[in-house]
Amino acid sequence: MVRDKMALELGAKGLVRAVVIGASLVALGGCDTLASLNPFDTTEKYTMKIEPDVPAEQIYDQGLNRLKDRDHEGASKRFSQLSKNYPYSEWARRGLIMEAFSNYEAQKWEDAITASKSYLSKYPNSKDAAYAQYLMAMSNFNQIPDVTRDQERSEKALAALEELVQKFPKSEYVSDARQRMQVAKDQLAGREMEVGRYYLEKRNFPAAINRFRVVVAKYQTTRHVEEALERLTEAYMALGLTGEAQNAAAVLGHNFPDSVWYKDAYALLKSGGLEPREDADSAISRAFKGLRAFALGE
Repeated sequence: MVRDKMALELGAKGLVRAVVIGASLVALGGCDTLASLNPFDTTEKYTMKIEPDVPAEQIYDQGLNRLKDRDHEGASKRFSQLSKNYPYSEWARRGLIMEAFSNYEAQKWEDAITASKSYLSKYPNSKDAAYAQYLMAMSNFNQIPDVTRDQERSEKALAALEELVQKFPKSEYVSDARQRMQVAKDQLAGREMEVGRYYLEKRNFPAAINRFRVVVAKYQTTRHVEEALERLTEAYMALGLTGEAQNAAAVLGHNFPDSVWYKDAYALLKSGGLEPREDADSAISRAFKGLRAFALGE
């Protein structure tokens, strides 16, 4: 009880001291200072300034002018202002696609992706939806690293390009998208080959086989598939799986008879007293049959 009483007394003294100091400061500052410190004083009124609205068309033109001057960041900011000032309007829609384009031109890939995704979410059936999809795909595509690094960007680019072709098959961007798809697939296959060769060198044959089979199953149209089939022949032979080795070599020879990789695979089989022999029911054989049927339009 005594301690509580002392605390109360100390608190009261502190409050009195603060009031005294505050009063002294007010006295030193004069009457004007006192009035400014008084929250109930009504002698000075706050005047609210209302900024005039800038017409949407003017903001849009400002963005275009900044693009013309290659001020892509400034253009993006002006276009983004349309969504804030005129939401749910046609100007907001036009501003959003131009914001994505401005960020793309500035090589601000993540901002371009974000704006493109936002556009597709809000306006999936608009006339510029295909272009938004293309910008998103290309923003990922332009970040594809070399095959020695993780290929997440390649996967994202490929997925976005495939979606473009599927959703907008009559779009003017489809032809370019198909070419980019092939590049992305080649990059992904190259990464699988890089890892597969590493496992093959370390004599981890099952792990190597898994990597090479991915190339054969998913990336048959890439430049890596011939080597993948030859490496499969090597790995299967090393494990004593002669039937699988013969099948891989036979599929290689059937589809790429003039390939130097087939010559190597054939020589390897011959050194073991074997000949290429295709198993028509194997997964590898079926995959290439499907590819040939697609190419022939069957």
